[in-house]
Amino acid sequence: MKVLVAAKRVVDYNVNIRVLSDNTGVDLNNVKMSLNPFDEIAIEEAVRLREAGTAEEVIVVSVGTSACQEQIRTALALGADRGILVETDEDMQPLAIAKVLKAIVDKEQPSLVIAGKQAIDGDNSQTGQMLAALAGLGQATFASQLVMGDGEATVTREVDGGAETITVKLPAILTTDLRLNEPRYASLPNIMKAKKKPIDVYTPEDLGVDVTPRVKTLKVEPPASRKAGIIVESVEELVDKLRNEAKVIS
Repeated sequence: MKVLVAAKRVVDYNVNIRVLSDNTGVDLNNVKMSLNPFDEIAIEEAVRLREAGTAEEVIVVSVGTSACQEQIRTALALGADRGILVETDEDMQPLAIAKVLKAIVDKEQPSLVIAGKQAIDGDNSQTGQMLAALAGLGQATFASQLVMGDGEATVTREVDGGAETITVKLPAILTTDLRLNEPRYASLPNIMKAKKKPIDVYTPEDLGVDVTPRVKTLKVEPPASRKAGIIVESVEELVDKLRNEAKVIS
């Protein structure tokens, strides 16, 4: 059984985002970049499947500039067996990424594709679902528990009303929620081993995929700054301010 894991390079979650002065995007100069946290969960789940003897190989794939090799190496240090980089300087949007992943799925023929439920930069939560539609495969999104069976996977997934358990036939697409697992840290020996693991590099043209952006960003602005709060001395004062100043009660 082969498991394919999608991994995205994003601004580290500890970084305070700055908008460019011309409002064309986010300032990435000298900014720390990391693996998307939800994709770390996907990598951890795939590695656990291999350690349990369910999977034989874990392949991590990333789509973006050559700098994405850094995140692929991180995934390899976490336990993935080999990497694939689809290198492009285009602004990669969810549909284009899904098309590229579809081409990789056709090439590698994995039994299971695992991706984070969303990336923390765009927060689109679209790529996994689009990939499932393009590939004609079953999908289990927002997974909080995974149990592999004979030719199928039983997945408990987060829904608005609580939790839902479904079974999908393999091959299938799985997207991970926060509660699926807790990712491990890469050990120094595994970091050294990761340097020798292979990374295959393709371009979208090699795969016959058109990644031309379909959505144009017109303007990027930081959130409006909030006014400082005040401290009230009593419930009566709070009610008075809500009624006369905020006008939220009558």
